[in-house]
Amino acid sequence: MNLNWPLMDNNIIRQDLDVVIDFLKGDPILTQSHNVREFEKEWCEWLGVKHSVLVNSGASANFITIACLKQAYGLGEIIVPPLTWVSDISSVIVNGFKPVFADINPKTLCMNENAIIDKLNDQTRAVFLTHAQGFNGLSDKLLNVLKERQIPLIEDVCESHGATFKGKKLGSYGLVSNFSFYFAHHMSTIEGGMICTDDEKLYQICRMYRSHGMVRESTDDNLKNLYVDENPELNPEFIFAYPAFNMRSNEIPAVIGRNQLKRLDSNNVKRVQNYDLFLKNLDPKKYRTDFELEGSSNYAFNLVLKNPDQVFCKKIMKKLKECGVEFRRGSAGGGNQLRQPYLKGIIPSEEYKNYPEVEHIHFYGFYIGNYPDLQEEKIHQLCQILNGIE
Repeated sequence: MNLNWPLMDNNIIRQDLDVVIDFLKGDPILTQSHNVREFEKEWCEWLGVKHSVLVNSGASANFITIACLKQAYGLGEIIVPPLTWVSDISSVIVNGFKPVFADINPKTLCMNENAIIDKLNDQTRAVFLTHAQGFNGLSDKLLNVLKERQIPLIEDVCESHGATFKGKKLGSYGLVSNFSFYFAHHMSTIEGGMICTDDEKLYQICRMYRSHGMVRESTDDNLKNLYVDENPELNPEFIFAYPAFNMRSNEIPAVIGRNQLKRLDSNNVKRVQNYDLFLKNLDPKKYRTDFELEGSSNYAFNLVLKNPDQVFCKKIMKKLKECGVEFRRGSAGGGNQLRQPYLKGIIPSEEYKNYPEVEHIHFYGFYIGNYPDLQEEKIHQLCQILNGIE
């Protein structure tokens, strides 16, 4: 049986292309302009934050966020998950922070709250929490401890658009939050990312970092005048406050994003229904089905073996390939980041052994695409195939 099941399908539809075509008629400005500003405004309204900054990728959002954190709080340690995308950790490293890892909660794939709290100390500058694969990683206990100790929370929501904690959207809790609009995520601008915050100072730094560190990108006239007064020998149009790069978006992704945002919530409702159907039909004796789903918004089906079994694992991969079902082993970001070569010399050589929960996901966890127009019959067929593997 060929299910013809890609990781993502139909995420940019004809209607999105039509609005781009309409935009291109005439003589439009293509560089960052009106649509970028409007998309940022509309995203703020959807998320419930004061400020948003559109950039060219979720990875750029990560980098700028950590660079801004360095300017505001100074260097030290940042607690990061071993199950995440590489840019979360690389942004910490290249900005001069020390990454400190905390193992995951197997029911959410996000960092375990107690593991995070155990790693906090006077050198901790932030907790960079990834809401992995659409799951909520927050708890009252974690938020209260961070508030009490005045440690900023940074939320990576790149895989969890629309997910909530206590009825409030993820990405509206932290000092800063990052989103990705990569093709395979909940919504897409082809490539793209968003930085979100309620903090006015960080917002202004983010705007400057997005565009070469230029002061003219700030919307705070007092701040701009301060730089001009302190640097009378410089052209006010070309004062570079920070050693930054060009991470701007342009108008076309913003046009697509504005159109996609209109259907994000309704698409997520269907994704939630799909995921619930998938878990209810999986054999709980073979696979984990006890994920914490409250508030989740999963763009992927998590398929995790209940027990470590290499033989069974190989049979699953063989069967999925035979059935034309695209998958990724190791779930988010390829599994345990502590095993990756870019961390050699930064962490002890066998540090990965101290994180058993993410190690299980690394070898026995997969994800499969979940999208709004996925047919329920296909979900039933896939579960029947998976349950039949011995």
